[in-house]
Amino acid sequence: MRTSKVSGSVWFALTLVYVLWGSTYLAIRIVVQTMPPFLSAGARFITAGLLLAGVVAWRFGPSALRVTRAQLGSAVLVGLLLILGGNGLVVLGETAVPSGLAALLIAAVPVWLVVLRAATGDRPPARTVAGVLLGLAGLAVLTSPAFGGDVRLWGVLLVLTASVLWALGSFASSKLPLPANPFAGSVYQMLAGGIGGILTGLARGEQQALRPSDFSTASWLALGYLVVFGSLVAFTSYVWLLSSAPLSLVATYAYVNPVVAVALGSLILDEPLTWPIVTGGAIVVAGVGLIVSTERG
Repeated sequence: MRTSKVSGSVWFALTLVYVLWGSTYLAIRIVVQTMPPFLSAGARFITAGLLLAGVVAWRFGPSALRVTRAQLGSAVLVGLLLILGGNGLVVLGETAVPSGLAALLIAAVPVWLVVLRAATGDRPPARTVAGVLLGLAGLAVLTSPAFGGDVRLWGVLLVLTASVLWALGSFASSKLPLPANPFAGSVYQMLAGGIGGILTGLARGEQQALRPSDFSTASWLALGYLVVFGSLVAFTSYVWLLSSAPLSLVATYAYVNPVVAVALGSLILDEPLTWPIVTGGAIVVAGVGLIVSTERG
């Protein structure tokens, strides 16, 4: 599918993903300032999943939520990869790394998608391979401060792992038998990922230091923003795009998200714009741009 054949609905959903997901990195950073990472992330997606289930039942009828055992299993697997793995590790990672850096590391998702495709027998063209190598070089620059002690290495590694899991979940969603209604699929993915987040938080002992009285107003507002805009609006738009648009086109959100995230982190939280972030980020985005332009060409 070429750009000229892409519908207005696809472009509208892409715009939502572009802008809203770019701002969620800032919101996550604000949430984890006073709230436990996995418990807050789990609560976010369980709340969003239940709200979306109500919307789906009202808009399409309760029968829209009926799924086969295979569809439910696929939705749970994708939800665990995308939400518990992809999002959950970002939330935990942002307790140690700036929101802008986290967004730039996640921008490498299209690079991992190409690697996954190659691992399953697809032979990408030379320009795509060049884009992958360029993206990996950018990641090396982005992660260099972690080896010098300026940024915590474990946080960087967590976010990098999250990007791989997000790519794996996105790739799997195009291969597995998901519910016919993409919004119903989102419900089960959110609930699975949210429950997984709660269980992970409990296993980590986050409840032992849980003091809601210490939660700041800013964290509550940021969590509410993540539920409504980061989950209900942006995530469901993303899931709908995965079933309605070429995967290479959906991956273009990686262009805009890091720019929005870095700008907001710098403006609102005074996160520094160091040379590794600016240079490495530019290289990653250039690599992703080469991949996407080749795949769509």
